[in-house]
Amino acid sequence: MKHNQKVAILGAGNIGLAIAGGIINSNLSAPENIYLTRRSIAPISEYSHKGYNVTDDNAAAVKASSIIILAIQPQQLNTLLNEIKPALSSSHILISVVSGASISAIKSIVGGEIKVARAMPNTAIAIRESMTCITADDKETLSVTKEIFDVLGSTVEITEDLMIPATALCACGIAFFLRAVRAASQGGIEIGFHADDALLMAAQTAKGAATLLLTNHLHPENEVDKVTTPRGCTISGLNQMEHSGFSSALIKGIVTSAEKAAKLYS
Repeated sequence: MKHNQKVAILGAGNIGLAIAGGIINSNLSAPENIYLTRRSIAPISEYSHKGYNVTDDNAAAVKASSIIILAIQPQQLNTLLNEIKPALSSSHILISVVSGASISAIKSIVGGEIKVARAMPNTAIAIRESMTCITADDKETLSVTKEIFDVLGSTVEITEDLMIPATALCACGIAFFLRAVRAASQGGIEIGFHADDALLMAAQTAKGAATLLLTNHLHPENEVDKVTTPRGCTISGLNQMEHSGFSSALIKGIVTSAEKAAKLYS
């Protein structure tokens, strides 16, 4: 991605604005090179004062840009693609963060000559800690997509057939881990801590656990073994959680989310 390359983010909601912020904060580009669109621009009007190009005209934003990021809801996609189709050319790169919409489905509307990639980030993109899965059918498009999302957290290149599972594990998954932290903090309250302290302790412990895995590149059970001693309190707690279906519930939740994600775009 060239520094002066123009980028249009169609659908400047939470994810779209986070992507814009990441591009700017990492010095990939400047605000004047970024177009932000939304049906009602009032909620994002402040961004025009920061130097961004804010508009409700998707086609105009596309004409002015070379990289187009689609950050809208699945049910809005077909209407948007038909709206911008006349403004697209073979020089454009489309990057879709729309759940469930395949590259072939997008190309069937905009034309096979348009370069298309898919990316599935999660809401931690707002603090540049997203886990984003990406895929494309050509190396140039994949490279541009990776460059953008690498500055917003970590990326993994996957085959397109795994994009829906990625939605469940990464995009939905952040909510599952947040709920686990919440449950841990509630347990902390029950054993004597004030709510704010319990939440901080649970969240930092979760962060430490994740960082151990990312730093040491070990299987979780290797780290679990280090804190489970014979007849100890850790193994007692873990066994009680398993008796209550902790792992099974999480696995079923991920599978159920994947099944639902497969039906979001049709």
